[in-house]
Amino acid sequence: MTETALTELHNQIEIIRREAFAEGYAMAMQAVKELTARSAPQQSDKAAVPNGSKSSDIAIEQPEPNRAAIPLRTGTQVRRSPVKRPAARSAAMGARQPRRRRAERGANARLIREILKKAAPRAVRQAEIRKVLQVKGTSLAFTSIRHALAQLEARKAAKQVGKSGTWRYGTAA
Repeated sequence: MTETALTELHNQIEIIRREAFAEGYAMAMQAVKELTARSAPQQSDKAAVPNGSKSSDIAIEQPEPNRAAIPLRTGTQVRRSPVKRPAARSAAMGARQPRRRRAERGANARLIREILKKAAPRAVRQAEIRKVLQVKGTSLAFTSIRHALAQLEARKAAKQVGKSGTWRYGTAA
């Protein structure tokens, strides 16, 4: 008995929901029609209405252009997510800072070559190279440093000291 009452209640709720949706949809369509009728370009107080025939001499009066908009929703409020929209976010941030450009090809190798050149007779570890780069304001991963060192080694601009993890500036560059 409780199951049948429950299913009956669900059915009634579904019927009410569909009716409310249909009413809301009809109101929204009516509002759209009113807005499109108001925003149409007006050359006079009357606008031509196509009626399917070739003669377009029939005209109707347009609603007053300064009429206040009718609110679409009355009653329950729609809950919106707290996520800020891009326009609101940019307005809140104020002036936008320019984007940083992508580094040029070979820029990492050039930076590391300068560091090795300044430390010239002394051999330098990758961690020291990374620290110097961070002081300059550049952040590089160890893999990027290793790749740049391999490029410099191929050009004979850097040499690895034995099997140690230290690198020295090469004289050929």
